[in-house]
Amino acid sequence: MSKSPEKPVELLTGDEAKAELARLAHDIAENDRLYYQEDAPHISDAEYDALRRRNDDIEKRFPELIRHDSPSQRVGAKPAERFEKVRHARPMLSLDNAFTSEDIVDFVARVRRFLGMTADEQLVLVAEPKIDGLSSSLRYEHGRLVLAATRGDGAEGENVTANVRTIADVPKIVRSGMPEFFEVRGEVYMSHADFAELNRRQERASEKIFANPRNSAAGSLRQLDPGITAKRPLRFFAYHWGEVSKLPAATHWEVLQALKSWGFPVNPLTRRCRTVDEALEFYESVQHRRADLGYDIDGVVYKVDRLDLQNRLGFVSRSPRWAIAHKFPAEQAESSVERIAVYVGRTGALTPVAHIKPVTVGGVVVQNVSMHNEDEVARKDVRVGDTVIVQRAGDVIPQLVSVVLERRPKGTHRYKMPDRCPICGSHATREINPKTGEPEAARRCVNTLSCPAQAVERLRHFASRDAFDIEGLGEKTLAEFFEDGLLREPADIFRLEERYGHGAKAIMERDGWGEQSARKLFRAIDSRRKISLDRFILALSIPHVGETTARLLARNFHSLKAFLSSMESGHAVEDLDDIEGIGDVMAAAIKSFFDEQHTREAITHLLESVEVGDFAAPAHANSALAGKTVVFTGTLERMTRNEAKARAEAMGAKVAGSVSKKTDLVVAGPGAGSKLKNAEAFGVKVISEDDWLSLIDT
Repeated sequence: MSKSPEKPVELLTGDEAKAELARLAHDIAENDRLYYQEDAPHISDAEYDALRRRNDDIEKRFPELIRHDSPSQRVGAKPAERFEKVRHARPMLSLDNAFTSEDIVDFVARVRRFLGMTADEQLVLVAEPKIDGLSSSLRYEHGRLVLAATRGDGAEGENVTANVRTIADVPKIVRSGMPEFFEVRGEVYMSHADFAELNRRQERASEKIFANPRNSAAGSLRQLDPGITAKRPLRFFAYHWGEVSKLPAATHWEVLQALKSWGFPVNPLTRRCRTVDEALEFYESVQHRRADLGYDIDGVVYKVDRLDLQNRLGFVSRSPRWAIAHKFPAEQAESSVERIAVYVGRTGALTPVAHIKPVTVGGVVVQNVSMHNEDEVARKDVRVGDTVIVQRAGDVIPQLVSVVLERRPKGTHRYKMPDRCPICGSHATREINPKTGEPEAARRCVNTLSCPAQAVERLRHFASRDAFDIEGLGEKTLAEFFEDGLLREPADIFRLEERYGHGAKAIMERDGWGEQSARKLFRAIDSRRKISLDRFILALSIPHVGETTARLLARNFHSLKAFLSSMESGHAVEDLDDIEGIGDVMAAAIKSFFDEQHTREAITHLLESVEVGDFAAPAHANSALAGKTVVFTGTLERMTRNEAKARAEAMGAKVAGSVSKKTDLVVAGPGAGSKLKNAEAFGVKVISEDDWLSLIDT
């Protein structure tokens, strides 16, 4: 049987890449919700990782196309509303993924380059199996367990303290040696034997049968009744830490040994690797032993051992620079296509989805497979009735790998994409790219202003966790309010009570609502009338502006007044170009967004109801560099350029790529060229690398 691979990233046009990123953002977000909130993934880890990797590869080649809802800008999913929320003192981030030996070699090389290490300097890694369970954080004060939380969205999780206390592996009291407070992080999981026995008990009691150990562990830990959790055979492996008053050692390995001495289970296969070859040998060994371990793993995690190097490496967006997950290959299975349906996304793109006969792949039932766009359908010639190969890998809609042509039934016909939007009935067209003369990959509904599929998604993003975070305004509620004419634009959210809330009647009398729930919604909306500048910018759905870029814009413009003033001026693109990390294409797209009359009107309406605060620098950025614009030029000899940039931003500085009259400081090393000349022309202060190191160490 032949396989039809996806079009290589290096061959994608800009329009194809844009359509792919839209599809990936939708699929990953939906399946993140299924995995993190519902404990019911529709696909396997391998497929999920493949989609995340493709998303990252496309973003690296087309950084100007990074979306505000990009998977690379977030971790996990919002905590479920039925649990008390816990704000993590230190974010629980995700890990970047690797899939080949070459990826690991590249990871080590990147770390060495960032740290400026020479070839003869040793870089020790700690390697450990990646447990397929539920990430949790356990806080101890004076040796006593006082709080346990799930990872949630990385910033905020669910309080599951009472449930964790029922896990036999977790010490409730550490008698000696533990610092004043220490946050232990690890994975709650269920062994294969315990899972099988649990399902036998469930079957005897005519209760729910669990799909796999991971779902079973997650569902058990997130019970409202701790008594139910106590009856479930949960286990725990410790692998890291969060906020601590003091660390017991200077290396990751030694801290793990301290955790073991305090009574925490640490995976016995964990190993110190002094070379890349040792790390890869460990991976092969663990992969061969995978079926005999007695619990689920989906790869190996490598971490830089020395903690001082971890601190220097720091973090990027949603993951640490000092760690990576080496994932195992995807699993595949055969099924048959029962029908092909089309769904409309936030940007109006029509996405074909094959509904297949349910099939289990790696313990998870798969029945929906995204086919991205009509070119993909045509390239693979997927037809109703075909036998297909699918693979699954995590929390997203699975990938259809290929069609088994020799088993195609007679009388099948090529699938043809509709030329009408299945939601509103408007024309759906493929625009011609003026640069290439070729049609865009995505067919889109032309009714961008009132197509319910697009309007509801824009409102959903506005109210979402990373934007205004309005509790109670989920996609279902927004869709109902939109359909009934209660909402049309974001400002309408803040007018709900004024327009329809007299006695909460219009909301209260709706199916499933009452006076108490209506009042609760109004209170939730009122509590979000003040918002930070970065979240406000993110909420606007500006093309290519995700969470990271929104913070970058907020940090550089400081206030909404300054930002809007720049966007309305004749030098907006120049202002944006001057910001390190924003290129020409992104700058032009942002300016075009604010050039639209309906955009300006919507923002004006919104500002009648909300107050946008100035960007506040982090507490640790209260330094002499806070708010300053810094430019590096020439060769730095005592730290790499990336490390210098990271240190400057951590202290509240803005790092620019060019020198202008707005620049406050230029750090010049040997070989400085035109930037040094420009600094002299503008009268900007210039210092050496030694002076820079003295400045940041004060």
